Amino acid sequence: MATISRLHPGPGPAFAPGLAPLVLPLLLLAFAGGAAAQQRPETPPGPLGGFHLVASAGALHDDNLFRIPGDRPAFDNQRSDWARYLIGGLLFDKAYGRQKVYLQGKVSSVKFDHFKQIDYNGKDMLGLLDWQLGNRLEGSLGASYAETLAPYTDIRTRERNLREHRRGHADGAWRMHPQWRLRVAAARDKYSYQIPIQQVNDRTEDALEAGLDFTPRSGSTAGVVVRRVKGRYPNPRSISGMLVNDDFTQDELKAKVHWNVTGASSVNVLAGYARRRHELLGQRDAKGFNGRVTASLNPRQKLRLNAAAWREFAAVESDLVSYSLNRGASAGASWDASAKVRVDASLSSERRRYQGGFLSALQGQARDRLRNAALGVTWSPRSTLQLNANYAHQRRSGAVFLGNGSFKANTFSVSASAQF
Repeated sequence: MATISRLHPGPGPAFAPGLAPLVLPLLLLAFAGGAAAQQRPETPPGPLGGFHLVASAGALHDDNLFRIPGDRPAFDNQRSDWARYLIGGLLFDKAYGRQKVYLQGKVSSVKFDHFKQIDYNGKDMLGLLDWQLGNRLEGSLGASYAETLAPYTDIRTRERNLREHRRGHADGAWRMHPQWRLRVAAARDKYSYQIPIQQVNDRTEDALEAGLDFTPRSGSTAGVVVRRVKGRYPNPRSISGMLVNDDFTQDELKAKVHWNVTGASSVNVLAGYARRRHELLGQRDAKGFNGRVTASLNPRQKLRLNAAAWREFAAVESDLVSYSLNRGASAGASWDASAKVRVDASLSSERRRYQGGFLSALQGQARDRLRNAALGVTWSPRSTLQLNANYAHQRRSGAVFLGNGSFKANTFSVSASAQF
């Protein structure tokens, strides 16, 4: 899992690096929220004294919208659909001395051609304050709310699967010595789902974190992180007639390293020991190595490469299991083909071993693999306007015991975005 202060674990692995449910790429391409919401975006100066108007419009075609396995019948004898969306909002980004304020509010309207029952209006709100007192104290405060369509990767339904995610966080750092920094952080994430079969995944995750960093003049850092996450699931799930409580406590002790290998390359490591314990059915408990390694390389000014590998616990939006232990790797590239055209590509593969909701004797049979590939082109004819075309492919080798089967899906989308 990521550190509290800027990133948080969402309902699934992150995309670039990592994995994301590609059921609706528009949510990743234009509806800025979710896991990246707590990162303060860089925005150019606006004409409205820190305020920016944003708008997006686009369309996508998905040839397997509900991620139906190849050997299963489709809903209405149709797997594909077209969707159109509009997004509008207001951003505020301004610095007051050393204090920086970022506010965001967006609303979206998404309409489908055939499966009109999943038409929805989304919301995305964020408030973030980066603060600094003197030369020794700094940190951030933030809160966000997102209402959007959850993925259909791990459930079998054609109902509108809306998910609400509320988050609040606070963190602070004290530079007690020119080369030593002490950090503390706290965060709460709350997820709630609209449809009954998903409400077993309603949960609240409270995280506390402390760390110590060594920060030499080279710009690299090395430190240690101690973290505890407590998860509460108010709605027990029924497995073979038995009600299962998925409440858990996860303790982590990890090393945190940022290494500037050269001026054009860096490596980040957050890895160590993690132990996850459950209040019921202790045979679901897990412990061992847990972490993520990422690397970036800029061999040329116009070319940027990245790679990642991870072994992490992640929540699963399924009616049968609550979490999985994931092992995966990803690679990506971004190329500035010209001053106005950028090409992005990524590949990822992840093996998920399901943990929650099953006896240990059966967990070895409950595994699957997700593979993703994506290619996108962005044209910026003006500094305030972007035109995008994106293709994404997702494939799952299903876990037979879970009955989720194997599927493949292809998605193509085009969009236009403007910010003033």
